[in-house]
Amino acid sequence: MRRQFLTTLLALALFLGLSAKAGAAENVWSGLVVATNDARPQQPPAEIRRFSDTLRRTFGYNQFSLIGQSRKTLNSGEENWLARSKHFSLHVDARGATKEGYRLKLTLFQDRHVLLETDATLKKSSPLVIKGPQIGAGQLLLLLVIQ
Repeated sequence: MRRQFLTTLLALALFLGLSAKAGAAENVWSGLVVATNDARPQQPPAEIRRFSDTLRRTFGYNQFSLIGQSRKTLNSGEENWLARSKHFSLHVDARGATKEGYRLKLTLFQDRHVLLETDATLKKSSPLVIKGPQIGAGQLLLLLVIQ
């Protein structure tokens, strides 16, 4: 009787542990955005619309074009993924979850050349925005958001 109770208790604990872990999955959106100034700026893409005013004030550009993106569901906080465009790609390697968000290693490539390698923390409370290289009359911006 006691053995059956312990087995049932262990199975319940395992089930609750797996359910809590499965419920903790979060989606991360990663985007490669080109910021420019345009005499007649278009509406920003839906993925960055809620940040566009802050991006305008921070970087001084009025037009934002999404050239590459990726969505990834994080279950363990140790996944990796790639957001890519024709010439740029952002490799994201999640290095674990914290209470505030996720530790990330970011590598930005232009074609096959590494332009940037850095460690960052993506917080649940705010997006991560990194200013990349100049592109013509504009600026590449790297955006990551927990959705």
